[in-house]
Order: sequence, then structure tokens, then C-alpha cells
Amino acid sequence: DEVKDRYENLSAQVNDLNRSYTELTEIVSRIEGEMKTNFTAAFAEINRNFSLVFRELFGGGQAELTLTDPEDVLNCGIEIKAAPPGKIIKNLSLLSGGEQAFVACALFFAILKVNPTPFCLLDEIEAALDEVNVYRLGEYIKKFCGETQFILITHRRGTMQIADRLYGVTMPERGVSRVIALDINEMEERSKEFTDGIL
Repeated sequence: DEVKDRYENLSAQVNDLNRSYTELTEIVSRIEGEMKTNFTAAFAEINRNFSLVFRELFGGGQAELTLTDPEDVLNCGIEIKAAPPGKIIKNLSLLSGGEQAFVACALFFAILKVNPTPFCLLDEIEAALDEVNVYRLGEYIKKFCGETQFILITHRRGTMQIADRLYGVTMPERGVSRVIALDINEMEERSKEFTDGIL
């Protein structure tokens, strides 16, 4: 009787475990299905945006994202194909450093269009760009300022020109740092008042 009771108890536990395993497998399968659906939809939207943003930033050209294995979207890699206007590029490594940085910026803004964030901290993303492309990037960043606040760490004049507020760090004495803040809008108003006063 004791062995029988123990057997029935253990059998019930095994049945519970098997039932739980089946339920968990179904849940995991359902979640994976939802993840595939959501990922595929987001990927398609990011790909569309990437193509548009790339053409806007580069003034033409073609760019797209592709999956290395469309049958296994959750585990496969993503390939970036980009060709600036007038170039036929088969590998990103053939692009210049500035072009590669610009492609990364285009991908960043494509993702930001799909999933906007309250603020972004960008650390010298335009360091490899020439002056013309620094200006283009700055103008493009301004388009997003309505819903996203950007904090940019930069040494580039073109980027500073688009800012509403500047913070600089100087060292007036050895080992002593000092932060300088400048509100561009306030300075423009003062400049306008001063000019109007002279006229």
C-alpha cells in the first residue's frame, strides 16, 4: 500500500510536470511567433525608413537592410547594403570612414523614426564627416527636436551652430575645470535688441 501510494503520488507529479512542460512549450512557441511577427514588421519599417533617410542624408543613392536567413529571423544576421549616389558598392568596407559614419547615422535615424525616445546622447557621431555632411546631419537632427531632446558632445562648428544651448569646459587654472553655459536663443534676442537700438 505504501509503495502504491508513493507510486501514485510520483505519477501525479510526473503528469503535472509533463502538463507544465507542454503548457510552457506552447507559451514559448506563441511568444516566439509574436516576436517573429513584431520583429518582421519593425524590420520592414526600419528598412523603409533607412532607404528614405539614406537618400535624404546622401542626396540620393540606395540603401537597404536584408536578413541573412529570412526563415530564421530571430537568430539570423542583418546585412547592410549602401551605395552613395554615383557609386556601386558591394561591401561597406569599400566606403570611406565618413561615408560609413553617415550610413550608421542613417540607420540610427531610421530606428529612431520607428521607436522615438525622449532624449539621445550622441558622442561625436559626426567626427569623421566633412563640413558639408556635418551641416546636413545637423539639419536632419533639427527635424527630430520636436519629440526628442539631443545632447551632443562635439568639437565641430557645424554641429554647434544648430544647438539651442552650448556648454563648454575650460581650464582657467591648472587642474581646475570650469563649465561655461550659453543660451543661443537668448544671445540672438540680445543681439537683435542691440542691433535695433543702434538703428
